[in-house]
Amino acid sequence: MLKLEAAALTDAGRQRSMNEDRVWSQIYAASEGEAVGLFIVCDGIGGYLGGEVASHWAVETVKRELNDLFCPPDPRATVQLSKTELDAALRGSESTRLSGLRKLENRVRQAVQKANLVVYQYAKQKPDKAGDAGTTITMGLVLGDRAVIANVGDSRAYMIRDGQLHQITQDHSLVATLVAAGQIQPREVFTHPQRNLIYRSLGHKRDVQVDTFVQMVNQGDTLIFCSDGLWEMVQDDQKIVRLTLEAKSAAQACRDLVDAANAAGGEDNIGVIVVKVT
Repeated sequence: MLKLEAAALTDAGRQRSMNEDRVWSQIYAASEGEAVGLFIVCDGIGGYLGGEVASHWAVETVKRELNDLFCPPDPRATVQLSKTELDAALRGSESTRLSGLRKLENRVRQAVQKANLVVYQYAKQKPDKAGDAGTTITMGLVLGDRAVIANVGDSRAYMIRDGQLHQITQDHSLVATLVAAGQIQPREVFTHPQRNLIYRSLGHKRDVQVDTFVQMVNQGDTLIFCSDGLWEMVQDDQKIVRLTLEAKSAAQACRDLVDAANAAGGEDNIGVIVVKVT
């Protein structure tokens, strides 16, 4: 049976006075069955108040929408997709497992879409405080040997497996589009004059498209969720791997990664979650 160890950390960086990144890490370890983990990183957009409000409400909304997965099953519930039901589904027959995964993906997608609507409506109702509010999001819901990953924007989810760093999510940014089209090289992402331009985020439109990915997790794997304040500063994949795997705990890995981002300039807020699968 797989176990999860996780830690989360944010830092304003060396060049920003306000920290608009928000992180959330939660693990529910039942006495029976697999642990459930929820991990969220949001990077606020919109400057003073706007980005800070957007990232806060995005995290709070996703937490609320998925809260029932972290509560003991309610025998009176008839519609609620409880943790116990999902746990059973993912350990059943192949067809049952696929059905359970589709339900998980749908739940995660709906939670992020609800977060988008909350931020959008807040900005409309209080334009003086948050008229340009927006945020990226990358998140993971881990249940047993499966992780459902979702993202909007350019915050990322990675997996370290067998000493190699693998990017799970895809950036919704101009430079990522240019790389995919072969118009620039991957290394040019870090120096392109429009590297901070993203074309998808929470809060700027009533509806948003959410990318989801289902990822197998094995003993010894490590998941990393982070804002661009980390990956734009620590550009060497092997350095991320080394700092993460050499750390004695998930908390120490977060601290070492944030320190590395600041040592490289700390040009933006930094948000990171490290999840070790044991």
